[in-house]
Amino acid sequence: MSKFDKDYLKLCEEILEHGVEVQNRTGVNTIKIPFYTFEFDLEKEFPILTTKQVFFKNAIIEMLWIYQEQSNDVRWLQERGNHIWDEWETDDEGVWTASQNVLENGKLVKKEVKKKLGVEYAHTIGTAYGYIVKKYHLIDNLIDTIKNNPTDRRMVMSLWQNEFLETAVLPSCVWSSEWDVTDGHLNCLVHQRSCDVPLGLPFNVTQYAVLLSLLAKVTNLKPGKLCWSIKDAHIYVNQVDGIKEQIRRGKELEDYEAPTLWINPEIKDFYKFDNSRALKDIKIENYKHHGKIEFEITQ
Repeated sequence: MSKFDKDYLKLCEEILEHGVEVQNRTGVNTIKIPFYTFEFDLEKEFPILTTKQVFFKNAIIEMLWIYQEQSNDVRWLQERGNHIWDEWETDDEGVWTASQNVLENGKLVKKEVKKKLGVEYAHTIGTAYGYIVKKYHLIDNLIDTIKNNPTDRRMVMSLWQNEFLETAVLPSCVWSSEWDVTDGHLNCLVHQRSCDVPLGLPFNVTQYAVLLSLLAKVTNLKPGKLCWSIKDAHIYVNQVDGIKEQIRRGKELEDYEAPTLWINPEIKDFYKFDNSRALKDIKIENYKHHGKIEFEITQ
C-alpha cells in the first residue's frame, strides 16, 4: 500500500473516531477535526490513492485549467469530458442558484441562494481559481522567481483575494501555496481552508504533486517535498459508509505500490504541456487500484 494510502486512511480514522459533527452552509452535516498535516517526498513516491480509483486525468486537467489555461469557464472542462465543476456553473445570465443554509438570527436556515454575477460571468465559477491566477500573473511570476531568484522567501501564490470573494461562486478551498528551492529540489507547502476528505483531498494532492513536478521540469530542478496543511478536515455524514469501505480495503485487500509520473522530456515550457483530453505529455503509469467508491457531491 502506498504511503499516501496509509496517511490518508489514518486521517479518515482520526475523523471518524475523534471528529465532531457540525452543521454548515450546505445543509448536510460534516464530521470534522480542526487541523491536519501531511508530507510527501516526491522523489520516493508519487501520491495517488490505490484503495480507491482516483480519476487522475480529470484531476490533472482541472489543475491545468486553473494554472495553465488560467480559466474560470466551466465549458473548457466540459469540452474535455470533465464535469467536476458543473454544479457550480453559472447560467446564461451569470446567475448561480443553490439550496443552502444561511445564517439568520444566529441560526442556520435552509433557503434558495442566488449569486448574480452578471452576464460577463456566464458559464463560469466567477472570480475564483483560474481568474485569480491570470489576474495576478501568479504562475508567470513564480516560474520567473524560481529560475532567477531561487532563494527568494516570498514565492507565494494566493488564490484568496478579499476583493473578489463576493463574485466567486465558491472561494478557493486550496487557497495558498508557498514554494522553496533547496539543494536542487523544488518544494511546496500547500494550505487548504476546508477539506472534503473523501472527494476533494485525493484529487488535490495528486494535482499539486503534478504541478510541482511540471514546474520542477521546466526550471531544471528535481521534485522535492510536498507538505499539506488542512484546516477543517471533514467527512460529510452521507460519505461515512464509503469511507468505512475504503478503510476496510486498506486492511483486507492486496497492497498496491504507488505508480509513477511520466512527463514528456521534450517539453521545456509550462504552457506547452498538452491539456487536451488525451494529456499526451503527462501520464501516471502502472496505476493499480481497488475500484471506484461512490461519494455524493455536496454544494
